[in-house]
Amino acid sequence: MLKGIPKILSPELLKILCEMGHGDRLVIGDGNFPAQSMGQRVIRCDGHGVPELLEAILALFPLDSYVDKPVTLMSVMAGDTVQTPIWDEYWEIVARYDGRGAGAVGEIERFAFYEEAKKAYAIIATSESALYANVILQKGVI
Repeated sequence: MLKGIPKILSPELLKILCEMGHGDRLVIGDGNFPAQSMGQRVIRCDGHGVPELLEAILALFPLDSYVDKPVTLMSVMAGDTVQTPIWDEYWEIVARYDGRGAGAVGEIERFAFYEEAKKAYAIIATSESALYANVILQKGVI
């Protein structure tokens, strides 16, 4: 047991976070995200949602200060009327760990998001039920 480590972070996930270097990206996928077909390294976090994992990860994980938007969300598809209230939670969480607040968060189109996810260091598969709840984090330096 270690002190100060959020309990939601498994040993496997902690190892991945430690292995990652500056500029590496981590995807946190919602329950609909095709994690297994996108990534070589997939960490299962079944039973957990994206906000609780995002909070725990950002407590340990520096966001890249050399890029404008180290946090990337999947944009809602044109014509889709789904609402994304979970993004409000993301902006609040990011603001607790990065002085840029919501300014550190950008969006990219769904299929562009998938292409970026394929290049990520690892993907976390969650049970998040909110739609468009996927997020990419780019690691910075301490």
